[in-house]
Amino acid sequence: MAKVCWPYFDPEYENMSVRMNPPRVSVDNTSCTECTVVKVDSVNKPGILLEVVQILTDLDLIITKAYVSSDGGWFMDVFHVTDQQGKKITDGKTIDYIERALGPKGHTTDGMKTSPGKRVGVHSVGNHTAIELIGRDRPGLLSEISAVLANLHINVAAAEVWTHNRRIACVLYVNDDNTSGAVDDPNRLSIMEEQLKHILRGCEDDDKVARTSFSMGFTHVDRRLHQMLFADRDYEGGGVTTEVDYPSSFKPKITVERCEEKGYSVVSVRCKDRAKLMFDIVCTLTDMQYVVFHANISSSGPYASQEYFIRHMDGCTLDTEGEKERVSKCLEAAIHRRVSEGLSLELCAKDRVGLLSEVTRILRENGLSVRRAGVSTVGEQAVNVFYVRDAYGNPVDSKTIEALRKEIGHTMMLDVKKDPASAKAPEAEASGWAKTSFFFGNLLEKFLA
Repeated sequence: MAKVCWPYFDPEYENMSVRMNPPRVSVDNTSCTECTVVKVDSVNKPGILLEVVQILTDLDLIITKAYVSSDGGWFMDVFHVTDQQGKKITDGKTIDYIERALGPKGHTTDGMKTSPGKRVGVHSVGNHTAIELIGRDRPGLLSEISAVLANLHINVAAAEVWTHNRRIACVLYVNDDNTSGAVDDPNRLSIMEEQLKHILRGCEDDDKVARTSFSMGFTHVDRRLHQMLFADRDYEGGGVTTEVDYPSSFKPKITVERCEEKGYSVVSVRCKDRAKLMFDIVCTLTDMQYVVFHANISSSGPYASQEYFIRHMDGCTLDTEGEKERVSKCLEAAIHRRVSEGLSLELCAKDRVGLLSEVTRILRENGLSVRRAGVSTVGEQAVNVFYVRDAYGNPVDSKTIEALRKEIGHTMMLDVKKDPASAKAPEAEASGWAKTSFFFGNLLEKFLA
């Protein structure tokens, strides 16, 4: 019998075009008086726009304008960026990092790949174990979750918590208090998983409330939270969201139209500007399997205007009303997940097991509900930020704030900031979204450093 010989393909062939035409990155502080201009030219590849935007937003840079073009085999992008104070990027280390990360030595990580949406997952990352949880939100839930971990002598080194449409998604990085390493004992993991599942389920057995499974991979934290809530279909609020949750001034205006001349679908978004807005939109479009060919991003005062020319990965445009409506709902959900409503409480204290449990218990006992949270550990110091409202979704009154100061102030530093969405402070509303960034999209890199 004749032997079948398959043609040989060089495994490095796919990277040949990148090696022959390496990315070119320019960080320009002279051509614009108000912003730093970052230009990226490279061979086009799937996910490259999200990769670039992710790197810039992880540095907490504010993208005020952007022009994207990726027709054919080439990607050309121009970003106008500032720091959190609205100033140019002058720090040499930051500029060097941008040039290295986006240039020829940069690389696309597995974090660019879409991972399945998990309900409760546990996997090891360096000296930490990453836990993913999603379920139905209720007052005091974060306190109950942190109490379970504290009782198991598990320390929370970092975490991010988002709530939207009565759903809660968490990514927590924990370690064993005794070994200061990852929690890798199968019995402890099983106990922790079962107890967390019980807390998330509450009194109901519906699969929509919570599920348990193990996650084998890791993605960028912010993107993972978007993926978890998207898989949980939080965009189908079913009328749950109230005007107290999202005032009309925050409601995005999203349209999806067809560009007959070029064969694109055009997604237009106009909403309040804030940090990481472009990342949230590009992340959602990418995870919905859409490709951005052109984009025009700008901000005027407190508002942002973003326009994306897209097609599905199979080359099709959005032709049905159902598709258009789904994209609009998903983008609106992506925009609202990170909205910083509520009073901002920033706490700093020496890190220890049970600290998060203690703080969230005090918040619960004072009738406060956590809408969004970020936890980080720097050396021996724990830095926690909570956006809170009362149990009914209303702003926190001054008496509650004073009670918190008396109860917490003697053991840890407490900084209380006004609600950036308050109608009584229009100037703060205009700038608060863009300057209340505390999330840690590069947590994995910090842990592995």
